[in-house]
Amino acid sequence: MTDISDADPPAAGTNLPEYSVSEVSQAVKRTLESTFDRVRIRGEISGFKRAASGHLYMALKDDKAVLDGVCWRGVAGKLGLRPEDGMEVIVSGRITSYPGRSKYQIVIDAMELAGEGALLKLLEDRRRKLMAEGLFAAERKRPLPYLPQVIGVVTSPTGAVIRDILHRLADRFPRHVLVWPVLVQGEGAAEQIAAAIAGFNRLGTAESSGAPRPDVLIVARGGGSLEDLWAFNEEVVVRAAAASEIPLISAVGHETDTTLIDFASDRRAPTPTAAAEMAVPVRRDLLAELAELERRMLAAGGRLLDERRTLVEGLGRGLPEPKRLIEEMSQRLDERGERLANAMQSHLQGLTAEVGRLQAALPHPRQQLNFAKERLAAEADRLGGVGRRALRSADEDLARLDAGRRLRDFCGRALGDARGELEALARVLDSVSYQNVLQRGFAVVRGPDGLVAGAAAVTPGLALDIEFGDGHAAAVGVGAGGGAKSAAPRAPARPKRKPDDGSQGSLL
Repeated sequence: MTDISDADPPAAGTNLPEYSVSEVSQAVKRTLESTFDRVRIRGEISGFKRAASGHLYMALKDDKAVLDGVCWRGVAGKLGLRPEDGMEVIVSGRITSYPGRSKYQIVIDAMELAGEGALLKLLEDRRRKLMAEGLFAAERKRPLPYLPQVIGVVTSPTGAVIRDILHRLADRFPRHVLVWPVLVQGEGAAEQIAAAIAGFNRLGTAESSGAPRPDVLIVARGGGSLEDLWAFNEEVVVRAAAASEIPLISAVGHETDTTLIDFASDRRAPTPTAAAEMAVPVRRDLLAELAELERRMLAAGGRLLDERRTLVEGLGRGLPEPKRLIEEMSQRLDERGERLANAMQSHLQGLTAEVGRLQAALPHPRQQLNFAKERLAAEADRLGGVGRRALRSADEDLARLDAGRRLRDFCGRALGDARGELEALARVLDSVSYQNVLQRGFAVVRGPDGLVAGAAAVTPGLALDIEFGDGHAAAVGVGAGGGAKSAAPRAPARPKRKPDDGSQGSLL
């Protein structure tokens, strides 16, 4: 027990000393801190919260009691795991009191899960949850580029991991490397790793800086305990790895260590050094392979040229002498030329004979002119004196012309002029035709003996044919004085016209 020497003397009538509240609180605080200098307590986290200042507040409980706990901000980043409600943990620290609330609590400076089994159970539950979402599906895996130009590395900049990766890349195939420094354990490590993966994916976009976008990513960390590697089991890291558009290699821990990022990555490397070996091929092996391919290509080309040369030489031996070929071709050309000349001559003779045959079949121009004269004479006889005079004039004109070219040229023009005159005469004849008079309402009366020129020629019972402008009508004569009945309706009386000289006579 801590002695309180500064207590006030007992009041009159009592033996109990008198203390202030602060004195009792300080005495309890000294007693707790001296008795429980440093302790390890196991319990289940309840009511966990993170203050804006960064301090962590929680309660540890079991089936019978509850103990408040606090973890200051400077220590919270070094815990190595993220406290959650329901997590059973073992914390280390010192017991003290908080006089302002009359509460005692433990000030936590270390925390671990209560046994590896509980940690593995939490890990397995999280793995099943993410697997059910399809983040570990094989079809999401993408092939790594054969020879990347830029490699992005997410790791601690001060550890041996980055030196091992750079050394292995320099040995195999030097490449441009971008390092995104992050914490690899402790408070905030998971958020930094996820942000680094997302940041590499944003490179090369409009809102990014001028840094080149990596062709492959390596997320690496050295070996450690399950608690040390816990940041790579956090859900935010696993989701960032699964969402990466850049092929990602996980190289966390040693070969026996397994984290959830290994399932979400495109390839898992047992060590960071192995990740560098996966990222690039061996330059010396590539050079040797290229040299071997070059040697094989040159050898194959040489063999091909030799085969083609041998083939050409064999074909050349089978060919006749070029001079003899030219001589044969020249002789053949002369023979074909002679045959062509003979063929052309024979063809021309045949054409000449054909022209002669056709010429003999054609009538002589004088004969044609005689035929034309005869046709013109016939037309002149049919058209009357005017036509005969025109034909005689044309005949006289034709007679004055000589044979040959002038006759052929003039014949066409004379025939055209004669045809025009004939057409003009035909129009004149047509204009004085009695049929035009019929169209004006007159009629022509014909009897059995022909044209009836007057009424005196009509006898009773005489069969008559009356021609009108639009057709014929039959009638029976009643004589000059009338009295007989006509077989057809009588046309109305028309005024008589004095016939012109040379007309067809009087009309009824």
